[in-house]
Amino acid sequence: MKFEMEQRDVEAIASRVVELILPILNEDRKQEDDILNIDAVSVLLGKSKGQIYQWVSDSSHGLGDFPFMKAGKSLRFSKKAIIKWMNKNGKNG
Repeated sequence: MKFEMEQRDVEAIASRVVELILPILNEDRKQEDDILNIDAVSVLLGKSKGQIYQWVSDSSHGLGDFPFMKAGKSLRFSKKAIIKWMNKNGKNG
């Protein structure tokens, strides 16, 4: 059994799919990201700065996946990346 659709029907379906998906895809782009220092990450996670430094050290040596960036000698953290990491690792504070 061969199923055929009119071109206009295919275009209507494709158009509706795009209409439904675009807001979802654009949602992450709309949300600005906060860049945090170690004090803010410590508060966000409810962990000591020592624990944060340990996770950074582990990650910098390939022993973890804690997200961080270096700005000169200062550590900086993407709030989005930290929240994603928390969700992935089940860290609730």
